Amino acid sequence: MTRIGVITFPGSLDDGDARRAIRLAGGEPVRLWHGDHDLDGVDAIVLPGGFSYGDYLRCGAIAAHSPIMREVVDAAARGVPVLGICNGFQMLTEAHLLPGGLVRNDHGAFVCRDQRLAVESTRTAWTGGFEPGEQIVVPLKNGEGGYLADADTVARLEDEGRVVFRYLETDPNGSVHGIAGVANAAGNVVGLMPHPEHAVEPGFGPDTAAAMRSGVDGLRVFRSALEGVLAA
Repeated sequence: MTRIGVITFPGSLDDGDARRAIRLAGGEPVRLWHGDHDLDGVDAIVLPGGFSYGDYLRCGAIAAHSPIMREVVDAAARGVPVLGICNGFQMLTEAHLLPGGLVRNDHGAFVCRDQRLAVESTRTAWTGGFEPGEQIVVPLKNGEGGYLADADTVARLEDEGRVVFRYLETDPNGSVHGIAGVANAAGNVVGLMPHPEHAVEPGFGPDTAAAMRSGVDGLRVFRSALEGVLAA
């Protein structure tokens, strides 16, 4: 069975949800601790959402220097799939595994909503199970989710097809070009601000036209990684 590690940092809130999503997708979740130097031989890695180290200094900045992040950087360089969700996305930018950075929402308030996204790229380890341009709905919850990068970096991301998810209908946090998620050049590292792990089980996801709380669009993010590992 494909083993996906979920790293817990002090202040992680969604690590348990990420492990549940992996289990529902058909993988084996593996608990990893921020203070260790051992990835336990996992096939892929998830950096979960939350408020690592209380979001002191900058969101994700302290966590990016945790001992286990040295192993994550090395694993990413070897092509191991790495997913950063919300605070995990912030960690990936702070660790320079992804370009740009996340800043306080332009309206100055915390946002919590079900968010419609466009899947802009299916050429990543975490989106191979989608169709290009497909629209999905997953929850979003952040106070510092505005994605920013310099003009040259944004142009390069757009030209190289490295914008993975884009906000639709509304830009909830003032992200440049409505960018909700990006990938590295190799496509194995992806960061996104919305939370796919909160849309994996009927009865607990976003509302759909079929029924309340029935949305499970996030499940395919995790299944994409599992299928990719098995196909490798």
